[in-house]
Order: sequence, then C-alpha cells, then structure tokens
Amino acid sequence: MKFSLLLVGIILIFPGQTFDRHTQKAKGGTKMTIRISSTVFKEGELIPKKYTCDGENISPPLAWTSVPSGTKSLALIADDPDAPRGTWVHWVLFNIPADAKELSENIPPRSILNNGARHGTNDFREIGYGGPCPPSGTHRYFFKLYALNAVLALESGATKAQVLKAMEGHILGEGQLMGKYKR
Repeated sequence: MKFSLLLVGIILIFPGQTFDRHTQKAKGGTKMTIRISSTVFKEGELIPKKYTCDGENISPPLAWTSVPSGTKSLALIADDPDAPRGTWVHWVLFNIPADAKELSENIPPRSILNNGARHGTNDFREIGYGGPCPPSGTHRYFFKLYALNAVLALESGATKAQVLKAMEGHILGEGQLMGKYKR
C-alpha cells in the first residue's frame, strides 16, 4: 500500500517523465557522465593553431572514459556558441562504435569512416571537421560527446539538428570539452 501511494505521488510530481537507470535523471536532463579530454588542449585552454583554419585545419585528438553501460553508439558534435549569427557547427560525427575510446588526430573527411562512423554536414557545408575560424576575438568551442542506446538511422551528411532529433529519447550520458581560440 505504501509503495502504491509513493508511486502515485511520483507520477503526480513528474507526469510524463521517464527515468533512465544509467543516469538517475529524467530523460532530457542527462548527467555529464562521460569524461572527454585531448592531449593538445585542456578544458578552457586555447586550441592550438594547427587545429584551426589558420593552421592545418585538422581535427584534434580526443579521448573519453566513463561511457555508460548499454551504450550502442556515440555521437560527437563540436560547435561555437559565440559566432556572430548564432551557434556555428564545426563537426558532426555519429554512429561511432560504442567500444571506441578515442578519435585520433586528423580524422579524414569521408562520409563513412572505416569503423562505420558517419560524418554529418557542418556549417561550412562540408562533410567532416572544420576548425575554429572566428572573425575576431576569442570564441569557445564545445566538443560534446553523447552515449546512445541506439545506432542512429541517418545517412551521412545529416545536420546537427537532424542528429539531435534522432537522438531524442536515446541519450544515456554525455560529456564535453571546451577549448578556446582567438584571432
């Protein structure tokens, strides 16, 4: 009886919400459980010129830990919320195998990578990584990694918006690394 009353109380307090056993939070409010890092810059530091439009414009190496159990694939979105016309998308990569622990430097701009991961289209209207290239000042660049309980049924070339829509209800955990670049 007490359990039934508790359950009714929870349903009244959180109508329409479902809870994920991996994050212990309501879906749509996942915890930052994944730890993402790079060997070339640390959280809040400047991204080396090599990885920008002023350098070689290649993707930086990234590594991660603490991916939740039950993960079927990973998705990475890198963007700049400080762009003059709103958030600028620099990289969309999805269906990264769940057992992957890193992305090496200079991921090739191919639609489908050897491991099956698929590139989306960035705001430069290209497949693959497009490095920081602010018109002026210092901008922040967020590399966000999502652990998903599904493989996304999207074709290569999908936009950030399409990937985010497909991820709805499938996010088990996430993490981010923020670097800066200035001109």
